[in-house]
Amino acid sequence: MTASSDPAPQEPVSQETGPQETGPQETGPQETGPQGAGPQETGSQGAGRLLAVSDLHAAVTDNRPIVESLRPTSDADWLIVAGDVAERPEDIRWALGLLAARFAKVIWTPGNHELWTLDKDPVQLRGQARYDHLVELCRELGVLTPEDPFPLWQGPDGPVAIAPLFLLYDYTFRAPGTHTKEESLAVAHKSGIVCNDEYLLHPDPYPTRDDWCRARVAETERRLAAHDPEIPLVLAGHWPLVREPTSIMWYPEFAQWCGTELTADWHRRFNVTAVVYGHLHIPRTTWYDGIRFEEVSIGYPREWRERGHPRGLLRQILPYEPESAAPARTDTATSGGTL
Repeated sequence: MTASSDPAPQEPVSQETGPQETGPQETGPQETGPQGAGPQETGSQGAGRLLAVSDLHAAVTDNRPIVESLRPTSDADWLIVAGDVAERPEDIRWALGLLAARFAKVIWTPGNHELWTLDKDPVQLRGQARYDHLVELCRELGVLTPEDPFPLWQGPDGPVAIAPLFLLYDYTFRAPGTHTKEESLAVAHKSGIVCNDEYLLHPDPYPTRDDWCRARVAETERRLAAHDPEIPLVLAGHWPLVREPTSIMWYPEFAQWCGTELTADWHRRFNVTAVVYGHLHIPRTTWYDGIRFEEVSIGYPREWRERGHPRGLLRQILPYEPESAAPARTDTATSGGTL
């Protein structure tokens, strides 16, 4: 794998909130990569843009005005929401319902926070049952999920399929110097850098989260392999498909909750034009093997107050406009930071 980026190390937050980091790093493209393929629905005929965002954390008081500010620039704009909308279904419904009423199409894939089962949440479903509940919630709102056919976004160069991915992680992004999941977890516990998933994200009915991950990867890989290779793909999921984006985290122990080595070649194997992800709270653009990777997270107030949003709250994925890409229009969000 060849990679091009120029990131400076970023400081992640504590174990209580996950792998977030401060300060975006942007890199321009070094080469244009091949375009990819995908299935089934049709959308507006090339009039709108494909935008993306993740890690809205809508239950956080100061993030709510940010969610309320997100608007398209045309009635034909599509929006990818790549996970971590909120923890409780009532907050997820509010945020996705708001966005579904504004954008021509909204495509959602879960992050780890949607899959948490909190003690005071009225919905006490766990694991697969919780995910199924959220899929049904999305269908009520008209929001597409990883369980739906890949929608076709009609761009100026023809259709592009959007593949929302729900993949999880399998502890193969291990802590440095370790060779097994058990060793890697032991290092994390010793350092105090432990993801809340270990306590709140239940894999039922799978024995472990990594078992659930492997099942999700196998099913997703089957669907991608069956996809028409003549139609380019945008792969959109919460966790990065390759380990390289985690290399600038100050606490490398956290990488084990950030993806799986099983997806490391997907951007090369399939006809992929761009990859969208979140989770790291390090919004930036990087290129691997000529394929553009976009980390599109909003993050927590302490993060966006410090770094701002230099490319806007919504990242334009297609049509691709190198560094001069204008941010999608947003209303002015208040409650603290400069957006």
